[in-house]
Amino acid sequence: MTDELKPAELLSLRDRVQAVLDRIRPYVQQDGGDIELASVSEEDGIVYLKMRGACQGCPSSTLTLQMGIENELKIECPEVKQVVQV
Repeated sequence: MTDELKPAELLSLRDRVQAVLDRIRPYVQQDGGDIELASVSEEDGIVYLKMRGACQGCPSSTLTLQMGIENELKIECPEVKQVVQV
């Protein structure tokens, strides 16, 4: 059995969100922070993230979350309506 990637439309929303976060993570880590996927509400289209490291409590983390991460998630996963920091 081969270990083939599934087409994007067959992946769960959580898997697609995680893939986007994995792609964004190195940029956040360059500034000493990190992002962790807490949960995804597929019914509501809400993604819950934990900001770690330097991002935790940083005033700019809200801007990073909304203007960077949320925008990218909405582009890649149109069913995402909102990203919430927990």
